[in-house]
Amino acid sequence: MSVLSTLSRMYLTRSLKPFVFTDNNESHIEYQELMNLGLYVHIPFCRSICKFCPYCKVKYDPDVADKYIDALLMEIDLVCAGKKKRKATSVYFGGGSPALLSDRIGEIIARLATYFDIEEGAGIELHPGDVKEETLDRLRKAGVSKISIGIQSFNNKYQHTLGRKHIDIENLRRMLSAFHFETVSMDFIFALPGQTFEDLQKDLDTAFEAGANHVAIYPFINFAFTKNEISEMKKGEKRLLLDRITSYLLDQGCVRKSIWTFASEEDVSYSSMTRDNFLGFGCSATTLLERSFKINTFSVEDYIRLVNAACLPTSLTIQFTLRQRMIYYLFWALYGYKMNVEDFEAFFGKDFKTYYGREFALAEKLGFLVKENNAYHMTLKGAFYYHHYENFYTYSYIDKMWGVLSRNAFPKTIRL
Repeated sequence: MSVLSTLSRMYLTRSLKPFVFTDNNESHIEYQELMNLGLYVHIPFCRSICKFCPYCKVKYDPDVADKYIDALLMEIDLVCAGKKKRKATSVYFGGGSPALLSDRIGEIIARLATYFDIEEGAGIELHPGDVKEETLDRLRKAGVSKISIGIQSFNNKYQHTLGRKHIDIENLRRMLSAFHFETVSMDFIFALPGQTFEDLQKDLDTAFEAGANHVAIYPFINFAFTKNEISEMKKGEKRLLLDRITSYLLDQGCVRKSIWTFASEEDVSYSSMTRDNFLGFGCSATTLLERSFKINTFSVEDYIRLVNAACLPTSLTIQFTLRQRMIYYLFWALYGYKMNVEDFEAFFGKDFKTYYGREFALAEKLGFLVKENNAYHMTLKGAFYYHHYENFYTYSYIDKMWGVLSRNAFPKTIRL
């Protein structure tokens, strides 16, 4: 796997230079001139730890959680104080189970609102156990307009496989009908061992019947550092399952919003990742700037300590070459299911055809992409191979980096 990702990285960046993350971090972050700036907030606390989840998380402790939120508010001030107020596309809360701290989400949104005019509202991830009247009421009053519920599966067999508890579907339906949110997304894992099209179809039908207007179907990825015991589905089975469920959703009138997500209406969306630039707050949160990418420490204790000492909690930073930044841009643009040539050229001030016209023309010939109105769109075949390549990328880069950071709060260097 690492050979494929290394060779493709060298070809696409036209360089032998690896991705090098170092601890040479700046004491401030310049973001005011960046276009399409998004905001992300990481809340790492969970009632219980799911082995399949690779994200930065710790067992919920009320005292630690309060100290963490206090530090988070301070980090926002450290990054933003003294800068002119500007627009941000959106703010998303991930975790962990951020709704565990629903009583303090309003404080965070209010603090961000002193520095940003947030155009598309606020979204937050919820554990199914958080879908209850008190929590939803607090979130609505705090200004949350989009929610994403981590269902994973309604099927008891897969809930057991994933270490999750039974979901009360009637209660879910009742709660979602009582509180209006612009987007109600539900997340599902596909390509679990033995999973059939009928299993996944039933899950998605149940989601829409229960009140979802958006669904995400993420492929199961077995991260090495999670010590998970679930085996992955074979490539051929995975492709058949992905193609069949995609065709089914499109036949039902859904709109494909990204490689993994589908909505019942065109204007419904939920994505914390597809932003040209973004600021991340909280432990393990990442910040993407015009020419650099930063990642905060994964240690909750060290995060609190550093911010209380008025220091940014950055663990590692990479300074992109132009081609490296272009590849990052293209990877996430295609995740959104299309890549607009004019947007690329506006962002980089470079001619797209000169840099990647040949590669995209080849992808057209191979049936991965189609070009319409100066934008490249994924085909079913292209979407599957995006999934497939992302597995290589995940194991070669993300799995290694997150594994190191989960063991070492401040490594000196990581080469990928």
